[in-house]
Amino acid sequence: VAAGAPAAAQTLVGSAWRLEDLAGAGVADRTEATLEFPEAGRVGGQGTCNRFFGDFEAHGTALTIARLGATKKMCAPALMDQESKYLRALEGAERFVVEGTTLAVYSKGLDRPLRFVRK
Repeated sequence: VAAGAPAAAQTLVGSAWRLEDLAGAGVADRTEATLEFPEAGRVGGQGTCNRFFGDFEAHGTALTIARLGATKKMCAPALMDQESKYLRALEGAERFVVEGTTLAVYSKGLDRPLRFVRK
């Protein structure tokens, strides 16, 4: 992590998480959606069907995820629906909380957070 990088970003950089709950909707059985912060400013992971990648900024508990791109593999309609909701929620991220081995991401327009466990 770059010297002087905000402590919040340092909390996330190098971490990898598995989605446990999609804002109260659970997650489809036998699927994995992930969120990874491989380096400062970069985000990626598994959307459900496709790998995604983009940029992030964290300041305090504020979180912004932007410019997401993804591979274009097709899956069953229910999985594609879950993936589009997941990626839309990530792009709406406003803040995050890390407590032990869990990460909660709060997004615009969602009553409940995305809940992750550390991989």
